[in-house]
Amino acid sequence: MQQQPKHQQHDVIIIGAGAAGLMCAISAGQRQRGVLVLDHARKAGNKIMVSGGGRCNFTNYYVEPNRYLSRNPHFCKSALSRYTQWDFIALVDKHGLPYHEKEEGQLFSDNKSKAILDMMLQEVADAGARLRLKTDVQQITPLPDTAAPYRYQLTVEQNGLKETLHCQSLVIASGGLSMPTMGASGFGYQVAEQFGLTVLPRSAALVPFTLQPEEKELTEPLSGLSTPALLSCEPAKGSKNDKGKPREGMSFNGSLLFTHRGLSGPAVLQISSYWQSGDTLEIDLIPGLDLNEHLKELRQTRPKAELKTILGEHLPARLAKALCEHWFDNTTISELSNVKIEEIANKVHRWQPKISGTEGYRTAEVTLGGIDTDELSSKTMEAKKAPGLYFIGEVVDVSGHLGGFNFQWAWSSGWVAGEVV
Repeated sequence: MQQQPKHQQHDVIIIGAGAAGLMCAISAGQRQRGVLVLDHARKAGNKIMVSGGGRCNFTNYYVEPNRYLSRNPHFCKSALSRYTQWDFIALVDKHGLPYHEKEEGQLFSDNKSKAILDMMLQEVADAGARLRLKTDVQQITPLPDTAAPYRYQLTVEQNGLKETLHCQSLVIASGGLSMPTMGASGFGYQVAEQFGLTVLPRSAALVPFTLQPEEKELTEPLSGLSTPALLSCEPAKGSKNDKGKPREGMSFNGSLLFTHRGLSGPAVLQISSYWQSGDTLEIDLIPGLDLNEHLKELRQTRPKAELKTILGEHLPARLAKALCEHWFDNTTISELSNVKIEEIANKVHRWQPKISGTEGYRTAEVTLGGIDTDELSSKTMEAKKAPGLYFIGEVVDVSGHLGGFNFQWAWSSGWVAGEVV
């Protein structure tokens, strides 16, 4: 077999210049491996740039395996324990980048997200890895043993020119389906299927809910309003998980944000990863208060107070007013019977909005599901059926909670693959 020109041969080719791909390039490059990172986008790290409201929630102080969803909940443990949140924080400290804890261990850059991306790109350059953007990978072909040590051939196109590349190790870090405007595609899943790997069903996660039209009469005028809430998801009767066991309910405290399409905010995004069509979403608008007892007490002490006023002491005024207009008559507390008080309390504590679905991949922060972890080594991220082929980051069936956990999975999975490619 005719040997390819020297400049077209690489120790490692990484497809995807996002968080996982860049970290893998750093890790491998520091081992003196010849690394080439390819991406079809015009710029590297698009999702890094838009994350955390432009501030990049780059990790979390409290990274634990139970913060991740996967068919195999144990798979993420190895990578997360070998490249931890403290390792990434040390990298941020090394570059002198200021950051702050927002809430519940969430770490954000004090500067724009570009500071984190620039840090990663500087590390990539320092490690000697090369980055090529606006490059489409058109074909991947396994090479025969006679081509050793090169295992894979890639046909790529850049600016209308095709080129053939060979590599010893090939890393797929192309992400999932979330945020297609950022360049997301199903490329990684197609590669997995090409090599006979199982790809589990995918769905949008960490994503806002849309509501049925009758609900929007209440919610649409409240667009932009936020309030603390407790959200619970009760699985549909008889609903089972992918292992055939009954699905369990989940609850999250956090901010609820009304939008012109439906519901968003941290609590909604968190619960969306567990919600499925047919499930019941229940919202406690005043968590921590027994409204039933509270109203009965106020009937004695403040009988002339209006319901709207009382609710407004625990909810944003606009929301309290809207609830009285749509759900209750704005009467004085003295006029409320015990039955009516119980009805009001039940509605406020157990609101079950009629969910149409989610906004889908367009606004989802991550993709649930993906390449079955049974197909990969948890220590190296290498495909068991295809030596020299690795999958890292969002393309794998590991999805984190909101709050920096998905970035940490990208850093960790990218790092451990980079240590062996």
